[in-house]
Amino acid sequence: MAVSHRPALRNLFDDSPTPHIAHPPHTHHRDFYLAADGSFRDSGEGGLGVIIETRDGHRVARLSLPDRVPNNNVAEYRALHLGLDVLAANAPASARVGVLVDHDDLAANVNRATLAGRESDYRPPHPFRVPRAAEHHWRGIRARVNGFGELRAARIRSAENPAHPLANTPERFAHVNRESGRGRAREEEQVPPPSRANRHAGD
Repeated sequence: MAVSHRPALRNLFDDSPTPHIAHPPHTHHRDFYLAADGSFRDSGEGGLGVIIETRDGHRVARLSLPDRVPNNNVAEYRALHLGLDVLAANAPASARVGVLVDHDDLAANVNRATLAGRESDYRPPHPFRVPRAAEHHWRGIRARVNGFGELRAARIRSAENPAHPLANTPERFAHVNRESGRGRAREEEQVPPPSRANRHAGD
């Protein structure tokens, strides 16, 4: 059950399934949370939405960008690729990250990539299922997954995804892009020291 006083992204992550990775309470401790969504219309017009917060709810970035993509699958991968690139520029490499997406295969692939990173041959326990048109973005996503201290993805419903309106109506939310870049998280301020960050948080 969600804890009402927790920041929204942390609540969503804590209450949502993480495909292929067990999700007991002691794994919930993240330093950053990232929600991403991509949209697609038959015209080819689409959008990308990203929200990044620290564990205490401090907003690091919000992005709402128009985009042209061949289909919805590619839009979802593009949005997460964008979000992880922005997070990598604003967070230490040691960060523990919780990702929220409303795309089943994407969430599963991200967690397969996390599990593969623990193996000496970097092979996932189950094969990746990546749309051909999104393979370039998947390579970027996988590199970012391996670049953080720990990362896992939770699957949420589209109606719950706070990045959904940013992706679907970028013309209404263009102003949020001016916020991004102001909240660069300094390691000493936003990420608790190891003695606190990892307490009761072993995988």
